[in-house]
Amino acid sequence: MLSGLAITAIAVALLLLGAMAGVFFAYSNSVVPGLDAADPRQAVPAMQSINRTILNPAFFTVFIGGPIAAAAAALLLLPLGHGAAAAACGAGAVVYLLGAFAPTAAINVPLNNTIDAAAAPEGRDEAARVWAAFSPRWTRWNTVRAVASAIALLCVVLGGYLWAVG
Repeated sequence: MLSGLAITAIAVALLLLGAMAGVFFAYSNSVVPGLDAADPRQAVPAMQSINRTILNPAFFTVFIGGPIAAAAAALLLLPLGHGAAAAACGAGAVVYLLGAFAPTAAINVPLNNTIDAAAAPEGRDEAARVWAAFSPRWTRWNTVRAVASAIALLCVVLGGYLWAVG
């Protein structure tokens, strides 16, 4: 029974961590650069709309589900005698929490809140100032989240591999 639960937890972790790595990657490599190329009077309200839209149950499930599933896999693998596999899955959860979740809470969400609180800039110069205060830092930390999510994914892949060969 534990084996079936462990493989399910690994599969769920892989799916959700991969989804988050993809979301973060897409934002850093297409969404925000696309908004950077737009008139800042359009970029600011577009990002405000994106920030409101992404706050939904599906996103939250994927965002927090990956590290929970990775940690569950680690806990399920331990009593099966697969310490190295458990450690790799646990490392995936820790990497995600430190490299994706923590920056989200400490940096990206506060930046989102700041841009969300900005009144719709009337002039191009004011809009450009608001956008310039947001985009570079937000994108830099979002890229950190993408890399951390990908590393977390690789840790869980390693955990599954170690279990399979162990």
